[in-house]
Amino acid sequence: MDHKMPAHEHMGGSSPLEWLLPALVLLATATGYLLLAHRARVRNPELGWSLWRTAGFLTGIVLLAVALLPPLAPLAHEDFRAHMAQHMLIGMYGPLALVLAAPVTLLLRTLSPVRARRVTTVLHSGPARVLAHPAAALALSTGSLATLYFTPLYNESMSSAAGHWLLHVHFLLSGCLFAYVIAGPDPAPDRPGVLARLVYLGVAIAAHALIAQAMYGGFFVDIHAPVGQVQQGAEIMYYGGDIAELLLAGALVATWRPVRRPAVAKPAAGHRLAGAPTPH
Repeated sequence: MDHKMPAHEHMGGSSPLEWLLPALVLLATATGYLLLAHRARVRNPELGWSLWRTAGFLTGIVLLAVALLPPLAPLAHEDFRAHMAQHMLIGMYGPLALVLAAPVTLLLRTLSPVRARRVTTVLHSGPARVLAHPAAALALSTGSLATLYFTPLYNESMSSAAGHWLLHVHFLLSGCLFAYVIAGPDPAPDRPGVLARLVYLGVAIAAHALIAQAMYGGFFVDIHAPVGQVQQGAEIMYYGGDIAELLLAGALVATWRPVRRPAVAKPAAGHRLAGAPTPH
């Protein structure tokens, strides 16, 4: 950590055209979800599709728009505090809202049986099982933060527009993966039980806090930004991460459904159990 201004400061004054593509992508994604929700209601009016899930998906899109569009996005190029706020929105809050909208379930309801089986086959493939394990999701989401902020990777990624957007993509995909593994309502291969997922979430909370504290104290940190900005960014990461992970824990409890075991038939009245002694 040092007092130099970020090497990417010159990127702050960008053309409005730079924000046109992410705006169009977000608009197209929201439109696609709405069309699929409408198709699900038309195909099965009785089952329909939850308006709460639709509202959740649109909330996620709005959170991503706040992060990826002006005024926050240009400011994130030159102020580490804005970068951290952007990171929270793209990597934690936005993904949670998107995942709770159950986009995979919606897609399966609107596809033909043949295509739905293909999607299910992919979801149960070997690579999908590896990615859907909480340990892999934890390493890709929370674990990668140490690599990002404790090595020159952050400064290198922020020195070019391509690197910056790749960082956004990583935040979004890894955040969606972790939220999906921990509390997603969509089907997942070999999803562990609630207690195991709570343990992984607890590890994520502890790791997030340790990284934020190390950043605040300047230990092992390699971030080219003023010390005050880095410390305030660490506070945003610490408290913002705690709130997001508590919301994720609440979502886990809210979406949990106990496994129903088949009831054991009780012997009818007046019938003796096999092997029971005959009364004298």
